[in-house]
Amino acid sequence: MLATSLLMWVGLSTGASAQTLKMATISPDGLAWMKELRAAMKTVGQETEGRVKFKLYPGGVQGDDFTVLRKMRIGQLQGGALAAGAMIRFYTDLQIYNLPLQFQTFEEVDVVRSQMDQGIIDGIGQGGMHVFPLVETGFAYLLTKQPVSNPADLASLKVWVPEGDPLGEQLVKLFKVSPVPLNITDVLAALQTGLVDAVAVPPLVAIALQWHNHVDYMMDLPLMYIYSVLAIDGRAMKKISAADRATMAGIIDPLMIKIDALNRADNLRAFEAILDTGVERVSPSSEDLIAWEQVAEEAVGAMVNAGEVTQPVLDEFTRVLSTHRVASP
Repeated sequence: MLATSLLMWVGLSTGASAQTLKMATISPDGLAWMKELRAAMKTVGQETEGRVKFKLYPGGVQGDDFTVLRKMRIGQLQGGALAAGAMIRFYTDLQIYNLPLQFQTFEEVDVVRSQMDQGIIDGIGQGGMHVFPLVETGFAYLLTKQPVSNPADLASLKVWVPEGDPLGEQLVKLFKVSPVPLNITDVLAALQTGLVDAVAVPPLVAIALQWHNHVDYMMDLPLMYIYSVLAIDGRAMKKISAADRATMAGIIDPLMIKIDALNRADNLRAFEAILDTGVERVSPSSEDLIAWEQVAEEAVGAMVNAGEVTQPVLDEFTRVLSTHRVASP
């Protein structure tokens, strides 16, 4: 009788500690990295003997990133694969990589990230959200229905900005464009109907969401660097034992690092693939580049003044980047 009672107690305890993490993303199902993520999540379930399970909702069925975060706050979801920009309220300085026209090469990206990624991860964690290694989404390029080579060319365009994105709102003010705030899931229809005639996204995203089929030009200037995170609500993580969290990290961390590298290679191919469809490349002149750099400088100043990026983090970013450029002229 005692043995039976003990077995029942153990069984109940194990059941009570089991966690099913409901995760959502706007990324379409069927992408190679999504298949690998599903496999990793399954492995976590096996390695933790069912104490940690995942349920993945792809393709935006749970809404855009901001909707996913709202559902996480009320416990309907526990996490998601999200654009970093959606996570600003947890750590505003995560926008440091998104500042316009700060990186000139991927080598610069790698040097800065090697020294600053952990600070971003820790900052988001202190804000209440656990994130795994950061994942490169890529350099955002401007795709339009009319040619754009100078900031002034944007004045006549209707430019999509992510709904509720503070960074997008700041840039809209500086570029003096007509913003069209939309959920990312509504952009394709907006391009098809003419509600929007300009978007700024990495090539890989443009192809995955089929936006490239509804534009005619791509400006050959990487406007900003964008990255994503696989995030889990800190409250849910606290319910998972330290041993099981370590198991999760041992399985998911290497996958995020792998996807980070794969996305770069895929973006380079996607850039050429977009041009191969007949989209015309627009190369800004030297004078145009000066104009873009001036707007970018104003954008950085405006974001610091608005408290979107703090001066100490900007100083660290500038120091790392400048040190690298002096060492690698």
